[in-house]
Amino acid sequence: MSHHHLAQINIARMIALIDSPVMKSFVDQLPVINALADSSPGFVWRLQTAEGDATAIQAYDDPLIIVNLSVWESIDALRNFAYKSAHAGPLRDRLQWFEKPKEAHLALWWIPAGHIPSVEEARDRLAFRRAHGDTPVAFSFANSYPAPEAPASLTTNPSGPAMTCPPAPANRST
Repeated sequence: MSHHHLAQINIARMIALIDSPVMKSFVDQLPVINALADSSPGFVWRLQTAEGDATAIQAYDDPLIIVNLSVWESIDALRNFAYKSAHAGPLRDRLQWFEKPKEAHLALWWIPAGHIPSVEEARDRLAFRRAHGDTPVAFSFANSYPAPEAPASLTTNPSGPAMTCPPAPANRST
């Protein structure tokens, strides 16, 4: 049994407001892609409103930035959903709806199993990755770190979620 799950945030800046005609084909795919995520092996949780998606959640001051925040049992589970399912089509076509990112737009990090990350926590992890690159605190698929081996109660900072970078594991996967 794993003591940790993988949290992920990815953001994108839309080329138009969510209710504009240019975004319609993206919005029309959301129910199907979200249902696919919900039923994917290893899926745990995703950020959503009563409407079933997160497009109305404004995580940044810029109203054109949308956020995707989810939790998975493993990196492989998220990777399989993102790149080896029907999600790969909209991912491939994303420049129809979103600007090309100028900086890191994704962050992955390990959380204690059962923890649901807040939007603020996710924003902090993405900001940390932008400032420090891939570290055990926040990383990418290309430069991932393994889940901690100890139970979460032994790896959690009792004074709060410190955003310091612990030493890299000796055998880090790349």
